Amino acid sequence: MSIVIVGMLDEREDALKIIKEKIEGRGHQAILIDISIGTGAIVPALKADVSSNEIVRLAGGTLEDIKRILVRDRTTIMAMMAEGLSKKVVDLHQTGDLKGIIAIGGLTGTFLSLRALKALPFGVPKLLISSAAAMPHHASRFAEYFGMKDITVMHTVVDTVGLNSFVRRLAINGANAICGMVEAWDAPEEKKGPSIAITEFGFVEKGAHYVRNLLEKDYDLVSFHATGIGDRAAVDLVKQGTFEAFIDLVPGGFSDYLFGGNRASAGPDRLDAALNQPIPYILAPGGFDMISCGPIERKDKDDPLWVNRKLAGRKLFVQDAWRVQARTSSEEMKIIATSVAEKLNQYKNKRLVKFLIPEKGFSSLSVEGGPLYDPAGDKTFVDALKNNLDPEIKVREVDADINAPEFARAVVEVLQESFRVLKGC
Repeated sequence: MSIVIVGMLDEREDALKIIKEKIEGRGHQAILIDISIGTGAIVPALKADVSSNEIVRLAGGTLEDIKRILVRDRTTIMAMMAEGLSKKVVDLHQTGDLKGIIAIGGLTGTFLSLRALKALPFGVPKLLISSAAAMPHHASRFAEYFGMKDITVMHTVVDTVGLNSFVRRLAINGANAICGMVEAWDAPEEKKGPSIAITEFGFVEKGAHYVRNLLEKDYDLVSFHATGIGDRAAVDLVKQGTFEAFIDLVPGGFSDYLFGGNRASAGPDRLDAALNQPIPYILAPGGFDMISCGPIERKDKDDPLWVNRKLAGRKLFVQDAWRVQARTSSEEMKIIATSVAEKLNQYKNKRLVKFLIPEKGFSSLSVEGGPLYDPAGDKTFVDALKNNLDPEIKVREVDADINAPEFARAVVEVLQESFRVLKGC
């Protein structure tokens, strides 16, 4: 089997040589791609199968361009190399010449490699050996990749330049790991039916469970943890056309984005997943009843979110020292509803969009007796949504909370209705 190796030969020739030899020693073809940009001191003896010159050419540049602008504009050089590398590995995969990929690098090599790893489909074995992936300062940038694709990371602890017992062990372990993943790879099982994405989190866990129970016999249900990054992964895959339907029980990352909560990383396009996809899109207001604002210590540190939103004076649910939820105000619920309507009104296939309202609680926290119970706030959301949503998008109110079996049955009913509409289009 063909395994691609990525790294900078002018910085990490020793480690790359060991990885190559180990992969070939296990009977596989190793395709070594050099992504050197001229910052290393090594004049390599090891010859790459794909040179850095070829990689930069795929991005429309030359090595002369790199030498000319490297000192003053390293960002552009990195972008060019990352683009060329992505094109190369995708091409190798499409032609069947890539069954797995392993990359090794410091901060620059890590970011160059990550774009290529992210470009490969889910399920292709991907391993990154990095001395930088644990750097807190770059955590949000790394999350753009680790949160969106199935990339396995081996943190090196030490730098991987030169050759010593640590680097040798890391290289051997990495080579054996990627070989093991490739050798043990099985073709995906045949799906039992159409694939459906569903979002959930702890406060809507039972509701998602009931929906899965009703659908899993005939459909392939794929759950996404709606924590911000999980939302983005769902949106990304739905946009790619991976799923035949999207049950969005917890779009609360969108409201956290509006107000700056902890799930704000869901981003401004959180509700755009099925915008241009002709698939059923079933929504509920899970998570709109709260702002994620932990840890609790922020309350006493003049934190901008706590101060600007006056969260300390609201109903709070302190799950633990790290996880805190504040009830959204009626004013905020109106803002959420109008913003949601504005997004959904842009959908091309409005008849496939359905919004279900659980009248007795948007999460386990806002049911009667719950710490965030506020029926007036919930009603504000419902009224504003109805007043602003295009009439072609149907709203159905259900006399149950979001975690009740009755609500799950309603979700399945409107899903089936949407499938029938789709079949008749």
